[in-house]
Amino acid sequence: MREFLTSGVLPDHELIRLATLVSGMPRFDVLRGVELSQVQWQELDDLVRARLGGVPLQHLEGTVQFGPLELLCDARALIPRPETEYLWELVVARITDRPHDIIVDMCTGGGCLAFALKHAFPEATVYGADSDPQALELANENGSHTGLAVEMLGGDLFDALPRELRGRVDLLVVNPPYIAESEFSTLPVEVRDHDPKRALVAGVTGAETYSRIARNWIGWMKSGGMLALEIGETQGREVAEMFTVSSPEVVADLTGRERFVFGTAP
Repeated sequence: MREFLTSGVLPDHELIRLATLVSGMPRFDVLRGVELSQVQWQELDDLVRARLGGVPLQHLEGTVQFGPLELLCDARALIPRPETEYLWELVVARITDRPHDIIVDMCTGGGCLAFALKHAFPEATVYGADSDPQALELANENGSHTGLAVEMLGGDLFDALPRELRGRVDLLVVNPPYIAESEFSTLPVEVRDHDPKRALVAGVTGAETYSRIARNWIGWMKSGGMLALEIGETQGREVAEMFTVSSPEVVADLTGRERFVFGTAP
């Protein structure tokens, strides 16, 4: 086992995670040199080959850590990214002095933001909305997996929401598709070939979904409600201009890239 971990086939930390998955043993035991059966060696070899072929590590493991939660993860929805986890952290830090009775996570995918927000604010009523039935299927499975009560709704953006929510939403978080069609072919293989394209590409410019949200969001919000958007790193000024009425603030991620727009409903 030690020889395998130092073979340079994959980074050691990835091999350790895969060996932990195959063996069912704690990471500490794997690091000490757990013995694998012939069947387990074959399973590990298959996983290594899949990883070298570009299959994301999270898909091979079947789960991903997002904030305090372990979530199920597969090709039905985007793998939650560190940027999105940081968006959750920022929202939680900013919402302490605001009402948060009704929270909507639009373009929820597998539900990472919705469930993490429900975990942070258990008294809130949280909705996740998405137009993709496969993503919602995964999100509902994550509801069972986490034991957190989030209502998942199917439909195109605000069409998914019940009419009775109009004027009552305290927090709207959105991590929409924001890649331009021309950029898709330049994405890393593990993103291009394994994340759903419909969750990545917004259209010709990449800003189409923000434009549609900007035309409709105010009518759904309580006055003073928070808007929190994840954006592409070059989209800060363009997206902020769409939400001028919200006194938008463009916020950088941990790498210093513009990644979020925050606003307040008038």
